[in-house]
Amino acid sequence: MNALSAAVVEIGKVPAFLRRDLLIALSYRMSFVSELIVLGAQMAVFGFVGRLVDPARLPAYGGSHASYMEFVAIGMVVSLVVGVMTGRIATAMRQEQLQGTLESLLATPTRLSTVQFGSVAFDLIWVPVRLALFLLVVVLTFGLDFEAGGVIKSVVLLLAFLPFVWGLGLVSAGAILTFRRGGNATALVGSVLGVFSGAYFPLALFPDWLQALAEINPFAVVLEGMRGALLGGTGWGALASDLIILVPTSLLALFAGMLAFRLALAREHRNGTLGLY
Repeated sequence: MNALSAAVVEIGKVPAFLRRDLLIALSYRMSFVSELIVLGAQMAVFGFVGRLVDPARLPAYGGSHASYMEFVAIGMVVSLVVGVMTGRIATAMRQEQLQGTLESLLATPTRLSTVQFGSVAFDLIWVPVRLALFLLVVVLTFGLDFEAGGVIKSVVLLLAFLPFVWGLGLVSAGAILTFRRGGNATALVGSVLGVFSGAYFPLALFPDWLQALAEINPFAVVLEGMRGALLGGTGWGALASDLIILVPTSLLALFAGMLAFRLALAREHRNGTLGLY
């Protein structure tokens, strides 16, 4: 079998993962409702907080200051992407461990990359749909003003950012394989990066050294890039400068995550403890 045929076979296995995760999601329909309630509650809280925030303290995009709700809505979108994609791979591995199917799954003639991608394939479809619905509701409810021309630019930034998030998720999955409950450390790192990225508060409020670190923090880069595109209508030139930082950082994080997961998997195979949970 040549490389092309092998790739086609592996791709053909992804729908099986999609079907499994869809059936699981449909069997827990209340989770959809609870997610919407949580998002709605968060936006209600930020709506009240926004009344306490002086608009003059918020950064200006396109020559005018954004409202706090416009500012924080984009922060919530990126935070949601990070939270879901970081935890999904680790959660999938943990579920397979608890069900006793991880060792059997990895024993099948399926590439490890296919298992990893298949584990998040459903979320790669569902998360964008959920984000689009969330933004639509927020815009209609709070009367937010986003630049329609910035949507494509924002999508490009998110696509460049996803490998970084996936890399964190693979590190978390490797920790789960090794320590069984070791994913919290990675989640903590993600949370710290998120808090100090300006998702909920302007970077200008932080000390100078934190502002300097934010310039190379992928979370902060993608946030400011999306805000500039959606609130200020910035052009493709500004997007290119963000991608120069995002792309190599994301690829490095993805490589580190893949290496960490493979090392953890090799260790479990070597010790004969892959099936233990």
